Amino acid sequence: MPNQPLLARILLYPLLFVAGLVAVAVALGFIVLALAYPNLPSLELLTDYRPKIPLRVYTADGYLIGEFGEERRAVISIQDVPNVMKQAILAAEDDRFYQHGGIDYLGVVRAVAANVAGGGKRQGASTITQQVARNFFLTGEKTYTRKLYEALLSFKIENNLSKDEILELYVNQIFLGQRAYGFAAAAQIYFGKALKDISIAEAAMLAGLPKAPSAYNPIVNPKRARQRQQYVLRRMHELRYITDAQYEAALKEPLVVKRELADYAVHAEYVAEMARQLAAERFPEDIYSRGLKVYTTLIKAEQEAAYLSLRKGVMDYDRRHGYRGAESYLDLKNLKSDQDEAIDEALQDIADAGDLVPALVLAADPKQLRVYRKGGETLALSGDAIKFAARMLDEKAPPNKRITRGAIIRLLKDDKGNWTISQLPEVESAFVAIDPRDGSIRALVGGFDFNRNKFNHVTQAWRQPGSSFKPFIYSASLEKGYSPTSVIADEPIVIPASQTGSQAWEPHNYDGKYEGPMKMRTALAKSKNMVSIRILQSIGTHYAQDYASRFGFDADKHPPYLTMALGAGSVTPWQMVTAYSVFANGGYRVTPYVVRDIRDDRNQVVAQAAPQPAGVDGTRVIDPRNAFLMDNMLRDVTLYGTAAKASVALKRQDLAGKTGTTNEYVDAWFCGYQMTVAGCAWVGFDQPKKLGDKETGGAAALPMWIGYMSRALKDVPMQVPAAPEGLVAFGSGRDRSYIYAENAGREESQEDGPAGDALPAPDLSKPPTD
Repeated sequence: MPNQPLLARILLYPLLFVAGLVAVAVALGFIVLALAYPNLPSLELLTDYRPKIPLRVYTADGYLIGEFGEERRAVISIQDVPNVMKQAILAAEDDRFYQHGGIDYLGVVRAVAANVAGGGKRQGASTITQQVARNFFLTGEKTYTRKLYEALLSFKIENNLSKDEILELYVNQIFLGQRAYGFAAAAQIYFGKALKDISIAEAAMLAGLPKAPSAYNPIVNPKRARQRQQYVLRRMHELRYITDAQYEAALKEPLVVKRELADYAVHAEYVAEMARQLAAERFPEDIYSRGLKVYTTLIKAEQEAAYLSLRKGVMDYDRRHGYRGAESYLDLKNLKSDQDEAIDEALQDIADAGDLVPALVLAADPKQLRVYRKGGETLALSGDAIKFAARMLDEKAPPNKRITRGAIIRLLKDDKGNWTISQLPEVESAFVAIDPRDGSIRALVGGFDFNRNKFNHVTQAWRQPGSSFKPFIYSASLEKGYSPTSVIADEPIVIPASQTGSQAWEPHNYDGKYEGPMKMRTALAKSKNMVSIRILQSIGTHYAQDYASRFGFDADKHPPYLTMALGAGSVTPWQMVTAYSVFANGGYRVTPYVVRDIRDDRNQVVAQAAPQPAGVDGTRVIDPRNAFLMDNMLRDVTLYGTAAKASVALKRQDLAGKTGTTNEYVDAWFCGYQMTVAGCAWVGFDQPKKLGDKETGGAAALPMWIGYMSRALKDVPMQVPAAPEGLVAFGSGRDRSYIYAENAGREESQEDGPAGDALPAPDLSKPPTD
């Protein structure tokens, strides 16, 4: 046909044109590849993977108590990633990961088709390999150049690493919200579990996070997170990773998401912060990214016992002084329903305080409360559950404290596991325990709640010790010839204005009673102020001030006045537990330390404590006979004196210590020990004010000490020190006592001694009492 050549030419030219364009495109592609590929970054960052590992702090027995760093990460090998997690990741992000070579062309076609059908961009097609390339080497900008480099890097990665190596990098590097990098860290942060222990439902929730860590965060957006989780479960089911039964069970499984990030194996936030500061001073470079591990001297079981005991002591004190009313109020005018998501969002801004959970009151009357507990549970409270707050449910209650709809209150579970009304305490407390044999800190709680108040009351709170300081005055008197059987008058005493330089001082005993002449050991057990003052008068205030410094006290914080006999100086619980350790170990001063060692990311020790154990000659600060006699007298305090309930509660005869209560019940103390452990408890307000009538050291502080010691001494046999040489014993049973051999012939009676040093000019009309 005559038109065939023309038709051929008409068809041939376009084909040649298209072929030319393809050839040019291919040539350009090769040129770009030839120019760009050699300039791609080295994969050394991947082959020698060194992620930023935070500083981690542990107890002596290996439990994590804190971590510090911009990235919370736990590196895990691909062999240790459970199959359910791998399958969830593949279902959510890249189900053809093990089939494609870095770019999933079928996925691209599928995504384009879905986007065209949906009328806009609805799906992406980034593979896991592309995400690895992006996370390690590229920015998040959406440009064609970046896309090109991402594709080229993906090919390079695929050609140099195995699929499992690529997946391992992804599992450890991807950001998953809440500062969590990698799925191992995310499992711990969101569910409080090791990755190997997560369920199918939990794995699906975690696998849904990479797409949008903020939007699908189960803490911030639980509803959207649940929707994303359901999508991942559906994909796992479609891909036959899970059975029908597993799919249905996973959909119904309730997820318990952790809402407090500082939830570690044990509460030791104050110690974790102390360890962080020590590590930062020693290794200031890259402290939060090089993977240092700090091992403290804490013992997990004892630390938890100290924490729980302090919390219980503070809460018991708080309940004794009544309910103060609603914590705050929320405006509920725009609330659509009592199940509105806005409630949970509003409560997210109100932090938990350990086991004290915030709740919003939805309805209130004198007999019943309906509240929405943070975390998504509506509760009906009545009877004993609201009894504590009954007066604030009355119409006559102050409007700014009354419990009404919109009020924020606190809930606490009782011993039976039932929710009851409670409140955030205003009072503060501290507890510290030390091994008197080497100075290692076994437990330390610096306050009621670290998240509310980061001030460490153990090391930073300077408070009057009250009568808990008396043992150091008594110890000084033993060096001046006194003995536990010395008889001293428990009678009123008046220091005239001529000696005070101001006005007459008339101190009194805690209970206002006077028993006349009594033995020193009895006076210490009963905490008789008049006896302590007479002892200090006799030995001299300057001598006592200097002597107390042997125990670690700052002389300038204990002015040489007679008020020193009643604990008018300033101490910290850290100093007090150090000082009592001298009596516990036979006369040696140890230096407290809380960090045992610091290790690098290869677990090599890079810094280590060098404690000087008690028993080394250079650490002896008092005569062994003095330490023995003081121990003997301090045991009377726990057997017959102001702390007698200690021996009853713990059923032990080898406990020693001293209560302390300052004037107007401002500070309450108990410091005591057994030969293997010394502990000190303090209770008071940050802005000093009266704790309340009868809130003595024996009532407010001693129970915390007992609670801790019940765990610390659980498997420790009863033991008391043997009498050292140079003592003469006489009497038997409760009346058995000792005296320095050189003083055996001296008169064992001492009335008012020398006048002592004059009192200072300031007003001393209200010195400490107990």
